[in-house]
Amino acid sequence: MLKEKLKNYNIILASGSPRRQAFFKDLDVDYSIQVKEVDEKYNSGLNREEITDFLSQLKASVFKSLETNEILITSDTIVWKENSALGKPKDSREAKEMLKSLSGKFHEVITSVCFTSKEFQITVNDTTKVWFKTLTEEEIDYYIKTYKPFDKAGSYGIQEWIGYIGIEKIEGCYFNVMGLPTRLVYKTLTEIAER
Repeated sequence: MLKEKLKNYNIILASGSPRRQAFFKDLDVDYSIQVKEVDEKYNSGLNREEITDFLSQLKASVFKSLETNEILITSDTIVWKENSALGKPKDSREAKEMLKSLSGKFHEVITSVCFTSKEFQITVNDTTKVWFKTLTEEEIDYYIKTYKPFDKAGSYGIQEWIGYIGIEKIEGCYFNVMGLPTRLVYKTLTEIAER
């Protein structure tokens, strides 16, 4: 459906994430991948979706000249817990600290997606609540050693072993926790195509 609706556009996905790339393929969107490095720093006064909105727009800002029919898609995900943002862990020690802090508690996963063209910029975001059971040290160590979750906000992937054994409940979009609020992306691209 979307492929046909977007046939007059070239979609550029600025993400190295294999999960996000698979989502776009499954949403029936033709796209090319262009990833540009950006220093993901933000003002400490920003909170929640202000952070992910800012970072997704920042990732778009390094693309200086888009063609008339191009739509650039950038996104960012954070884990928000007790009024602070958890990004990607630097190493095993930081991953373990993050998972221990999530263990037995509730947190939120916030993802923003920014759609940029020559004429417009639209940013949407979604929040999902996630509850973890109390994880044992053995479970945390096994997960980090086996799955190496260093490319994931909050040090975990809900679609992996830790999600199978550790997540008691979620409220909101499951795919958002994986890094893309798919229904919002579908809705926004449909609206862009029908402009």
